[in-house]
Amino acid sequence: MTRYNFKETESHWQQIWADQKCFETTEDTDKTKYYVLEMFPYPSGRIHMGHVRNYALGDLVARYKKARGFDVLHPMGWDAFGLPAENAAIANNVHPADWTRENIAAMRGQLKPMGLSYDWSRELATCDPDYYRHEQKMFLDFLQQGLVYRKQSWVNWDPVENTVLANEQVIDGCGWRSGVPVEKRQLFQWFLKITDYAEELLQGLSTLDRWPDRVRLMQEKWIGRSEGAHIYFDIVGHDQRLEVYTTRPDTIFGASFCAIAANHPLALQLAENNKDIQAFSEECNRLGTSEAMIETAEKMGFDTGLVCKHPFVEGKTWPLYIANFVLMEYGSGAIFGCPAHDQRDLDFARKYGLDVETVLAPKGDPDFTVIDEAYTGDGILINSDFLNGLNKQQAISEVITRFEKLNMGKGAVNYRLRDWGVSRQRYWGCPIPIVHCENCGIVPVPEDQLPVELPKDVILNEPGNPLARHPTWKHVACPTCGKDATRETDTFDTFFESSWYFARFCSPHSEQPFSKQAVNKWLPVDQYIGGIEHAVLHLLYSRFFTRALKDCGYLDIKEPFQGLLTQGMVCHATYQDSDGNWLLPDDVVEKTHGQFEHIETGAAVTRGRSEKMSKSKKNVVDPDGIIDTYGADTARLFMLSDSPPDRDLDWSDAGIEGAWKYLNRLWRMVMEPKTPFANIGMPEPKNLSEKLMVVQRNIHRTIAYVSDDLDRFHFNKAVARIRELTNEIQSLDGVDSNTSWAARFGMETIIRLINPMTPHIAEALWREMGHDHMLVDTPWPEADPALLVDNVIEVAVQVNGKRRGSVQLTRGCAKDVAEREAVALKNVAQAIGDKPIRKIIVVPDRIINVVI
Repeated sequence: MTRYNFKETESHWQQIWADQKCFETTEDTDKTKYYVLEMFPYPSGRIHMGHVRNYALGDLVARYKKARGFDVLHPMGWDAFGLPAENAAIANNVHPADWTRENIAAMRGQLKPMGLSYDWSRELATCDPDYYRHEQKMFLDFLQQGLVYRKQSWVNWDPVENTVLANEQVIDGCGWRSGVPVEKRQLFQWFLKITDYAEELLQGLSTLDRWPDRVRLMQEKWIGRSEGAHIYFDIVGHDQRLEVYTTRPDTIFGASFCAIAANHPLALQLAENNKDIQAFSEECNRLGTSEAMIETAEKMGFDTGLVCKHPFVEGKTWPLYIANFVLMEYGSGAIFGCPAHDQRDLDFARKYGLDVETVLAPKGDPDFTVIDEAYTGDGILINSDFLNGLNKQQAISEVITRFEKLNMGKGAVNYRLRDWGVSRQRYWGCPIPIVHCENCGIVPVPEDQLPVELPKDVILNEPGNPLARHPTWKHVACPTCGKDATRETDTFDTFFESSWYFARFCSPHSEQPFSKQAVNKWLPVDQYIGGIEHAVLHLLYSRFFTRALKDCGYLDIKEPFQGLLTQGMVCHATYQDSDGNWLLPDDVVEKTHGQFEHIETGAAVTRGRSEKMSKSKKNVVDPDGIIDTYGADTARLFMLSDSPPDRDLDWSDAGIEGAWKYLNRLWRMVMEPKTPFANIGMPEPKNLSEKLMVVQRNIHRTIAYVSDDLDRFHFNKAVARIRELTNEIQSLDGVDSNTSWAARFGMETIIRLINPMTPHIAEALWREMGHDHMLVDTPWPEADPALLVDNVIEVAVQVNGKRRGSVQLTRGCAKDVAEREAVALKNVAQAIGDKPIRKIIVVPDRIINVVI
């Protein structure tokens, strides 16, 4: 049988697409624009199966929209700055720039054989000075706009990466890349005032109706809008008052302590003459600043000996602690603790023997008492003086009113979101364009001196920031007074680069950051595709950045991404030997059902659960190996057909084999057709049989259903429908012209529908069907609305009252047509055998019974 030669076919069509510049954006103003973008990759040097899935999804969308007549922008670039390059340079004694360029070349060489419809003429890398000079200018414009400031602050310090991490980059108390616990340090840092846009970012989520609900919810929680009150507590023996922000002022009668952060101004003042407080504060500062780390750490406190006065109960006071779970970066750096209604406060109170007073009870249970678990639900206030009997919201309003009358507090809105610290103390990043002058202070680098480029001669294998210890680069004349000054040696957080790259793609060769005409045409991105892990990192930063650029006159939009698809992970079974060592899937063979052993040693192997592919657990499959063995189309088809794109996908050898076999079947259906194809251009016959009319309707229905599936991102459903149609067309039998017409119409429809998924074989088969124009330039098939009307029904067929199958008939068809189709069924013919048919009973549109 004819075997599909994917290596020859795929390289052939990739060359033709490149030579004819099929995917270079046309800027055709007569067409509606469609901008599809996958999150650009970090050039690690190797693509993995997650990349293959992500880019296959984006390529399907781009090719489909192109066929539907859109002017499509589908670019590719590289998120090229970052600590991994610097760490690799240290480990391998190479320059980060060289390491990065080599990796970009390697990954580009891996991506191109996938046949992705990228406009490679727009390729960019964020480490290019031609790219980052624009973001240096943006930073200076942000500074002038009042969106940038520098201050000394407590930060998350990654002891492995030797740099600061934003709170969003601390996952479960550990660095998002290194995986080690972060520490807390005080450094001068540059910040972007993302908090100025907190309410706008929150409200904007309601307009993103093509974003996954869970991403919007994650951002909503991260922004963390809360309505509460600032309360000012008098401290016995002190002139100053303690300011506390709380979302639960209604629980004031259940308070049993106040607590401040270790770096609260009052704590610092007390520590000056108290070595025990100094030691405790140092211990607190060894924790990171992320909420996750604070929540999981043991709750520790130091009794300052000071007491705060109760605002409503004369003579009542509470002890004031310094506590490790209070952060200066949140609220006012101080809290009042109500143990009965906050689990963290309850744990603290039990540890230090403090009172626990229940002040909120479930409705109908006035005798309710908290013991071991804090009650955080709604209810009715109890044990709370003038608040008794009120519900929670009523009590909050009432107590805020009383605080304001007494000048002891005021209602307020607060946000969990913190300003974005963008300083990083490493080499391989965009230099921050600032000069520090003893005479002039902080001085922006003049625009005509941009870009501030990185020095190439750096020493990386010593502790600390290589730029800070560079002998010459950091020394510069002050742009204002001309005296000796020093450059800022911090570089930008790499999320700075990825917060605007989508706009640069609109006009990547412009002398300006982007052509206003280009961004006005292409932005916002119509469909963005990437991982859920960026929900409160890249996605939130990009939304802020776009608004900041708008306010600085760069853009006219607020939201960068109109639609968002977060693809699931690619998973694979895990394998371990008897010592617990992870094994590669290629090292394992299944001997009997459920029994595995090592291929070389024969030793027993334990098969674990399917997990995200990772190098650490060795459950990876090399994309190069799959593409070399089966071809890019097979890999793409499997990635698109096995599960919905937003769900995890389990890799399986059986799945990839199934996709390969299907493509070979398509190849044989064209090269060795069971029914000969009619000549190109043969008009639709006017006297189709009932059977062929059913086939015709099913072809048009498949066109309509697949189009709808692709519009809804139900890619796996679309593949299933195409395969169903494939089975029907392959089952056609006959040599008459009508059957030949149906065979051609059906086969060409299959080829056109599967083209966005498996473009190489589709182009080849289109050419084999006799077409001299490329499929990539062929419009999407259109379904005939008249043939979509549900006029075909399935009618059961019985022989002597026993069901033998069913036939599809046009509603209300003639009795002789129904009889002919019924007896032609294989199972019916076998049941009849050589016996004479006594009669055929036809109940129109319901059942056919053959009596023998």
